[in-house]
Amino acid sequence: MQFNRLSDLIAANQLRGKRVFIRADLNVPQDDEGRITEDTRIRASVPAIRQALDAGAAVMVTSHLGRPVEGEFNPSDSLAPVATRLSALLDKRVTLIHNWVDGVEVAPGQIVLLENCRVNRGEKKNDEVLAKKMAALCDIYVNDAFGTAHRAEATTVGIAQFAPVACAGPLLAAELDALGKALNAPARPLLAIVAGSKVSSKLTILKALAAKVDHLIVGGGIANTFMLAAGLNIGKSLAEADLVDEAREIMAMMSARGASVPIPTDVVCAKQFAATATATVKAVADVEDDDLILDIGPQTAALLAAQIAQAGTVVWNGPVGVFEFEQFGHGTKTLALAIADAKAFSIAGGGDTLAAIAKYDIADRIDYISTGGGAFLEFLEGQTLPAVAILEQRFSQ
Repeated sequence: MQFNRLSDLIAANQLRGKRVFIRADLNVPQDDEGRITEDTRIRASVPAIRQALDAGAAVMVTSHLGRPVEGEFNPSDSLAPVATRLSALLDKRVTLIHNWVDGVEVAPGQIVLLENCRVNRGEKKNDEVLAKKMAALCDIYVNDAFGTAHRAEATTVGIAQFAPVACAGPLLAAELDALGKALNAPARPLLAIVAGSKVSSKLTILKALAAKVDHLIVGGGIANTFMLAAGLNIGKSLAEADLVDEAREIMAMMSARGASVPIPTDVVCAKQFAATATATVKAVADVEDDDLILDIGPQTAALLAAQIAQAGTVVWNGPVGVFEFEQFGHGTKTLALAIADAKAFSIAGGGDTLAAIAKYDIADRIDYISTGGGAFLEFLEGQTLPAVAILEQRFSQ
């Protein structure tokens, strides 16, 4: 995967005096009073902005926030709180600009924040007229928003097509480097953990990985469906009986390659789904008709942890049990700590996965944590990400 990088342009001294347009992901959560409650995405966007400023560029930054109606500005959709937080992080005034499509005044060494890009008519449909107007604002376009890379919008694809130069910022470049290392040129064995409530929501990911990985660990409701496919009783556990044939196909694909989909040998059950439910460890052959399977058992967790310890690369998406309830979190904790301790290159992504990483305090022991959400999942599926594809097309231009 080849694309222009902001770091290379800076090394070649190509930013001094130039107008740089950065598409960041500043879509942060806020409370009812409009106060930012978690600013990880803003902090993650600072390096690209600071690098461009230090290189002598006139910097314009924009992002989406929330779900605005195109052409209808609502104060609740404003990036004003983001401008305030950015000013503090950069120790530099960040001016918020409204109605910016037809022209922006910004001098070298200055930064302006362009109001919520999704308010502009044609943004989500990647309108060519809008994209060309945006491209005319800058000399260099920088995409540093992996979280929107799976969307073909005017600020992610169109402007990259028409800007004089288009490149990836440090956040996007790091994400693509890590994913490429994990999936395109992995150290073997390659092990993937895919968990969640439904096979249907991750069927394409499972099939894509089944053709690549040496071990495919499934968890949660997905594992229950695979247990059904293996002829096991899962009681009243969450599963998708209509996808049993798909699960069998995936297991057959793996087996034909000499790879495996480990089926649990023991599980943790309860009679009800509740934080106060009593957890009972059972062999899979002993699951009763009124049981709910809410975690993998300790024997299964130990076997899977041993596989992780021998892996060369680990891709992790999803907890393997209801880890929010302590009595059903042992499996997820065991695998999380195994990943943290492993010598393998590890990459993790997905909201529940990030929550588990935070709960078990292992963020500094995972090689790369993706914040891409939908883009991360689509990359795992092997889909082409439109915002990445256009940067590849513009490589060296």
